[in-house]
Amino acid sequence: MNKKDLRIVFMGTPGFAVESLKALVENNYNVVGVITAPDKPAGRGYKFQPSAVKEYALSTGLPVLQPENLKNEIFLNELRRLEADIQVVVAFRMLPEAVWTMPPLGTFNLHASLLPQYRGAAPINWAIINGEKETGVTTFFLKHEIDTGEIIFQEKTAIGEDDNAETVHDTLMVLGSRLVLKTVDAVIDGTIRPQPQSNYIENEKELKPAPKIYKETCRINWNRPVQEIHNFVRGLSPYPAAWTEFEVNGEKMNFRIFATRANRETHQLQPGEIITDNKTTLRVAAQDGLIDILDIQLSGKKRMKTGDFLNGFSF
Repeated sequence: MNKKDLRIVFMGTPGFAVESLKALVENNYNVVGVITAPDKPAGRGYKFQPSAVKEYALSTGLPVLQPENLKNEIFLNELRRLEADIQVVVAFRMLPEAVWTMPPLGTFNLHASLLPQYRGAAPINWAIINGEKETGVTTFFLKHEIDTGEIIFQEKTAIGEDDNAETVHDTLMVLGSRLVLKTVDAVIDGTIRPQPQSNYIENEKELKPAPKIYKETCRINWNRPVQEIHNFVRGLSPYPAAWTEFEVNGEKMNFRIFATRANRETHQLQPGEIITDNKTTLRVAAQDGLIDILDIQLSGKKRMKTGDFLNGFSF
């Protein structure tokens, strides 16, 4: 089989998925259809906006399906008519069995972690929050339990001390697109040899989950060690962003924190207590040191560097 003969249906929604779809299209693989989320209202006028994947697919003339319900028989019939040999899933929603079992060669997913670690919706965020020095991408065949299917390939990359969710996202987006091509090539060549995830668990090593992140998940706990707080902030930056509440002149105000520096200077302050010259520096006491806040946003205002912020705001 050559790549022109392999009929591929691609499923994805955000920008992270576009890189993989683009790699398939630009390298002349036979993508016969794209499945993405329905348009959603966004912006000030709440106008309906297409997903990043839809925008790219339409720009290249690919047919697009946007089902509300993946079990709907009309959609399933449309999907059958595409006659896919294999389905590629990148940053999409959970698929019902009727969808992922449809193509004869199966459905594989690109996941932004080194499975079986960080199964779940937010693998990039949790790897950084937990202070990991390494992460990566994994392709695996779908099965009933989410993110548990047999592993096809993995690719690793380092997480730097100052990396945040955005920089790691962008690295894995490119790394993942290459892994998708490698996986499709192995399918075409017949060299694919999937392995159960149990083969990747070292000495009963604890598996760390990556559950969905909610607003309350993002609240900073100043009673934690400075390194944990620093990791927490960068693991949520720039989105959805760590936040905290400070009392200013008797009024409680919400602030989003995008960048910090861990400072292990000893102090006798209460966790959460602020030290500032109201000019260039803003520090908050933590369990074993101080957190220097470098990038901040007052609720309802613009994100700013701390020095610029303090030019117009006084604690």
